Amino acid sequence: MSATVDTVLAKLEALGAEPVRARYQRNGAGENVFGVRLGDIRKVHKAVKGDTALAQALWRTGNLEARLLATLMVKPQDLTVAELERMEREIAFVQVADWFNAYVLKAHPEKEAVRERWMADENLWVARAGWSLTAERIDNNPDGLDIAGLLDRIEAEMGAAAPEVQWTMNFCLAGIGINFPVHRERAMAIGEAIGAFRDYPVSKGCTSPFAPLWIEEIVRRKAEG
Repeated sequence: MSATVDTVLAKLEALGAEPVRARYQRNGAGENVFGVRLGDIRKVHKAVKGDTALAQALWRTGNLEARLLATLMVKPQDLTVAELERMEREIAFVQVADWFNAYVLKAHPEKEAVRERWMADENLWVARAGWSLTAERIDNNPDGLDIAGLLDRIEAEMGAAAPEVQWTMNFCLAGIGINFPVHRERAMAIGEAIGAFRDYPVSKGCTSPFAPLWIEEIVRRKAEG
C-alpha cells in the first residue's frame, strides 16, 4: 500500500523520543516536533514509497520530522522555481535549512537563477541559502564570479549579518581564501577583523570555522598532498 501523510506521520511519531524532542526545541524547533533522531528519519525514507506530491504534502504539515523527510523524498526537478522559493521561505529551523539546501536546492536545475537575488533577501533563511549556493560556486565553478566584489560585500555585511546568514557567508570567505591565492591575504584579514567563529568550539582533530585558521589548515593539507 502506498504511504499517505497520516501513515507517515504515525510512523514518525512512534519513533519520537522526549529527550530528542526537548533538544530540538531548545535549539528553536518549535512545538510541532516528535523528537525523531536524524538517522531514523533516513530509515523511514528508505521504507516509505513516495513521490514529490507526498513530499509536498508532508512539508505542508509544518512538522519538523515530516519536513526533513520531505527533503529526502522530493525530486528537485519536479519543483518549479516558485515552489522552491516558497518552501525556502517557509523554513524556520537550521536542520531543515541545511537538508533542504543540500538535497533539494543544490540539485535544482534553476538554482543559479535565484542565487544572487537570494543573497540580498531580507529573509534570513533565503539569504543563507543564496550564500550557500555562492560558496558552492566558489569551490566548484567559480568562472564568472566577481571574487573581489564578493570580498567587498563580505567585508561590509558579514559582521552585522544574522548568525544563520553569517555561517554561509563565512563558507564563502574561507572558500575564497583557500581557492584563490591572489585573494588569500585579504580574505584572512577580513576574517581576522570580523572575528566570526573565532571561539567556536570544535572537537579534537576538527578544523575551526574561524576563517583564518580554516584557510591556513586546508592550504597546508593541500600543500602536503
